[in-house]
Amino acid sequence: MQLIDQDVPGPKREFIGYGRHVPKVIWPDKARVAVSLCLNYEEGSENSKPAGDGKNEGLAELSYLMDGKFRDLCVESVYEYGSRAGVWRLQRLFDEFEIPITFYAAAVALERNPEVAAWLKEAGHEPCSHGWRWEEVWQLSREEERQHMLAAIETIERMCGERPRGWYCRYGPSEHTRELLVEEGGFTYDSDAYNDDLPYYTEVSGKQHLVLPYTLTYNDGKFVMPQGYGSPADFLDHLKRGFDYLWDEGATHPRMMSIGLHPRLIGQAGRISALKEFIEYALAKGDVWFARRLDIAEWWHKHHTEFEV
Repeated sequence: MQLIDQDVPGPKREFIGYGRHVPKVIWPDKARVAVSLCLNYEEGSENSKPAGDGKNEGLAELSYLMDGKFRDLCVESVYEYGSRAGVWRLQRLFDEFEIPITFYAAAVALERNPEVAAWLKEAGHEPCSHGWRWEEVWQLSREEERQHMLAAIETIERMCGERPRGWYCRYGPSEHTRELLVEEGGFTYDSDAYNDDLPYYTEVSGKQHLVLPYTLTYNDGKFVMPQGYGSPADFLDHLKRGFDYLWDEGATHPRMMSIGLHPRLIGQAGRISALKEFIEYALAKGDVWFARRLDIAEWWHKHHTEFEV
């Protein structure tokens, strides 16, 4: 008996990857781990009644989801905290350590708070598109998704002074997303996958396309999800354990570590202390490259043929 996949739209599933032959990556300065800090900036682009949506947003401090016929002022306020206070606490932290980060930025969120876009530009952080809004793109038609993609590119370029060259969807792409990215032609990579520890190439519409896998494992969203982090100490312990294991593996096969952050969550004082301690810990251990995802992608494009297998 044999299970045969159906011919369905979208990319083919791929279970093998690098397998036992993981490339011996050479990062800048021979770092053992490339750490990518990803700040999901979504505040103001989420579902809300004022935005004309028929439902309220979740992923706030409470698991309760209010009926969509009512306006949820509580959740709206939690998201506002991220753009009013949390993002600036993160700004002070990253400025202190002079660490470059990638903004997974929803275009509408930047429009609602232009000063955040100004900081991104001044500090040299990377604007990676998180969509026009923080939306479920699989509910759009192919043409609607294309139009939203173009709107996101235009808005981010106008707000940040440069177009996005990376892409990351909310929760996951549609069956059309990667094809649309390649058709548009200006993207260096996407992060709409969770299936590896290292970048890899895939073929899209006959062209080679780079994927920088993301992760939901090292992610502050677990502060508000069931069975998640009970305290900042849990978050710190998880980050340190993951980093240490990747660092040990990196003695022979350097790795990449992605860490997901949200201003409304990690931006709270008690939580951000854990992130600060992790940055201090990683820098003290050494052989680490804190990099924007675009820097990792460009390094991979330039050097991947030099990596031994």
